[in-house]
Amino acid sequence: MKTMKHIKILRYSILVLLLAVLPACEEYLDKAPEAEISEKEVFGTFRSFQGFVEELYHCIPDYTKATWVADWNIADELLATTGANWRLTVAFDNGDYWAWQHGNGWSQSYLGNPADGANTDNNAHTKNLWDLSWYGIRKCNIGLQNFDKLVAATEEEKRAIKGQLLFFRAFFHFQIMSFWGGIPYIDKDLASEKMNLPRLSYREVALRAAQDFEEAAQLLPVDWDKSPVGQRTLGNNYQRITKSVALAYLGKNYLYAASPLMNLVSTGNASYDVELCKKAAEAFYQCLYLSYTGQAPYKLIEWERYEENFYTLNDKLPGIPEHLLAAPNYGGAPDYYSNFSLFFPPVLGGDGNMISPAHNYVKNFGMANGLPIDDPESGYDATDPWSNRDPRFYKFIVYDGVQVVKGGTSANDNVRYANLYNGGNYRDDGTGSRSGYLLRKFMNLTNNNIDAEGRNIIVLPAYLRLADVYYMYAEAVLHGYGTPQSYYPGNPDYVLTAADAVNTVRARAGVPNVHDKYLTSKEAFMQELIRERAVELCYEANIRFMDLRRWLLAEDMKYRVKTAIDFDRSGTPPNTKPINMKERTVMVRVVEKKHYWLPFPTKDVNLYPEFPQNPGW
Repeated sequence: MKTMKHIKILRYSILVLLLAVLPACEEYLDKAPEAEISEKEVFGTFRSFQGFVEELYHCIPDYTKATWVADWNIADELLATTGANWRLTVAFDNGDYWAWQHGNGWSQSYLGNPADGANTDNNAHTKNLWDLSWYGIRKCNIGLQNFDKLVAATEEEKRAIKGQLLFFRAFFHFQIMSFWGGIPYIDKDLASEKMNLPRLSYREVALRAAQDFEEAAQLLPVDWDKSPVGQRTLGNNYQRITKSVALAYLGKNYLYAASPLMNLVSTGNASYDVELCKKAAEAFYQCLYLSYTGQAPYKLIEWERYEENFYTLNDKLPGIPEHLLAAPNYGGAPDYYSNFSLFFPPVLGGDGNMISPAHNYVKNFGMANGLPIDDPESGYDATDPWSNRDPRFYKFIVYDGVQVVKGGTSANDNVRYANLYNGGNYRDDGTGSRSGYLLRKFMNLTNNNIDAEGRNIIVLPAYLRLADVYYMYAEAVLHGYGTPQSYYPGNPDYVLTAADAVNTVRARAGVPNVHDKYLTSKEAFMQELIRERAVELCYEANIRFMDLRRWLLAEDMKYRVKTAIDFDRSGTPPNTKPINMKERTVMVRVVEKKHYWLPFPTKDVNLYPEFPQNPGW
């Protein structure tokens, strides 16, 4: 990662097949030349052992840069142009979940690409979650099995090493099971053993992961910069795994296991598991309490620099201090070309095969008064649909008439403003916006081909940020303790109800508290929480894809229909209004029971009988 020296002391050849441990597959077990270094040299000192651990951070893919102009949102969020039928979002819309392995032929998927394997260098284009997760699990187990060789280290240094290894072992299992479901929980190097470990239920894997996350939380520093163990790399420790990160993932692991889908496949009960929700609430609370007391460095980024959660223009790492976990800032994949071209039309220098926010999803953005647009008291005006909306709407979405070019001698009003009406030069089903909107969340508007500012932009959305922890705490408390007014019974100086947690994030954007009418029942509050997550966390880390599945909502027609808006324009920019607006269904996503889980690679389910394919695949 950019802020940590990547020291590779011990490497095994890339592991591509599931678990990469078949005794017959010698090519996956051969050691690279560096591995001839003695185990004492690798594991004997904190410095060398930490060098071994560093590679685990490079097992986290940057999901925004699987290749040039790669998309990663695979739920109901986006519409691709008609010519981009090879995009990952299109493949998933059509029910082709096999595309996770190849991105529908164009290496569009960060989830997996057989040609890349478990690459741990600085090339973001050749990293994928499947191979790197299995590689990371084995590396953690090798480290833990050799932990007794760490003799030249303080007790605190030993704790930091073991805490990182345990965290990553649990994290990589969590990453896999979130997409694919129950798997074996691998807690030792299986290189010399027969391959016959059965798949466990989702709950069984989650409980094993919870043990590792919990122990990691007990061992890891709260703040590396304030700990003796982090003094050698003082000021360069922000992306390291801490106690807060382990607690947050402990809670997320419990909440996912407690959710309707995971509880259904584990126990046959399609409701929330109350006890697991309480465990999740406790872990989230402990994480938030560390920030509340100032012990941990994480806090919500101020609204004035909110964009820094997603990108920066000043060579500063995005996300400080809100990100709990993000991929390293890999080189070799300029963010301007990887992201700007994906979201902006050719008239601004973008790609001719772009994607744009689907109207069905944009409707999640409520009004400035905090109410959803379909609430009779919201004040939403269909003839003036983009006025008085939630402030985050203006941060994330470009609508018709918005100025997107500052200057430039070649700029005129036909380019300077977003012409997204019928016939506008930003609007084209084949090469421009198909929906009537553009996405600006991950790109500064001046990064166009006319202003040409900020070509050194760093785009690095999080895997997990503190805002999400507040929301997941609210969900866990709601279903664990029963009401929006419920709270985890923690420290008396920090009483945080489910409603308080949501309101904390809304307040950052100047959005009023959740209205009392949505606090009258668990069901009413949950609907607002679903909508609120769709707004704040939109287009990040496949959160929406995970949420709709774990809530058992993916088959609901509300979340399958993708729409666009067609309209004419009245007035001239920037004072325009849409007229004759109609919502048009573009497509209905294919979602069946089998689509709640991704299919395993065929070659892997054929390895041994105890590892079956997911149902329907």
